[in-house]
Amino acid sequence: MGKATRPVSNRIAIVFDFDETLTPQDSFVALLEACDLDVDDFENNRIPALLEQGWEKYLARAYCLVQASQQRSDKITQANLIEVGKTILLYDGTEELYERLQQNIEAINSEIELEFYLISGGFVDIPRHTPLAQYFKRMWGCEFHYGETGAIEFIKKQMTHSEKTRYLYYISKGIEDSQNEKDLISNYRDLSTDDLHIPLGQVIYIGDGASDIPCFDVIKQYGGMSIGIYPDGDSADDWDYLENVRDSQKLSNLVPASYEEDSELVRSLSLGVEHMAKKISLLKLSLGE
Repeated sequence: MGKATRPVSNRIAIVFDFDETLTPQDSFVALLEACDLDVDDFENNRIPALLEQGWEKYLARAYCLVQASQQRSDKITQANLIEVGKTILLYDGTEELYERLQQNIEAINSEIELEFYLISGGFVDIPRHTPLAQYFKRMWGCEFHYGETGAIEFIKKQMTHSEKTRYLYYISKGIEDSQNEKDLISNYRDLSTDDLHIPLGQVIYIGDGASDIPCFDVIKQYGGMSIGIYPDGDSADDWDYLENVRDSQKLSNLVPASYEEDSELVRSLSLGVEHMAKKISLLKLSLGE
């Protein structure tokens, strides 16, 4: 009997962005509205003024929010972010997605595990308190430092476009705490397959825009699957980032943001996990397992 030439991981990961990917909303705007702050003033005056001075977008957002909190008696607290997480609108079908895909995998090989992850450029305390959080192994994003009263005081972690790719490597390595793994990206190619929790070729990434393009590129490089999404009801030809990904063919598919059972997105995900599950099963078969 022929033997596989490398160890086999029996895991498949699906990694999601959050804003306009699992929710049709911008969670930062939802937070501003929940705190009775002027969205137009933030997006057209306060934040652009800092961007013109060379600020990073996510640092500028956080700084403006902290300033607004300090200038009012009713401080913006972690409880505000939690409440937005509980009430933010989610796409129909997202809460049934994990079970639906798990059933697809089990029909092929019940030993294969499905893991959901989230890497968001928004404030991660919001998605961590949605009904979807129970299905995710880990969620990463921008984070605030909260004072003794729970009020936001400073940003302690940001998630830039390129920073997102670092967490793909953490997922692959199975790292829970990234603090001591700053050099993982440069060393990833030298890692033995034995050291991987999930090879990036067994990862599906789903995102909606510019912040996801570096992740699309990494997943494509390692043989995984990337799906771009655009608002349901729009045309794929109108997707703002189409030309950025078309030249290098980073996407496996570009679909409307609909998670209904018969949608193109769910069918694409089902085919993706089934393909990966069959590939894993074939490798295990060659090992005599």
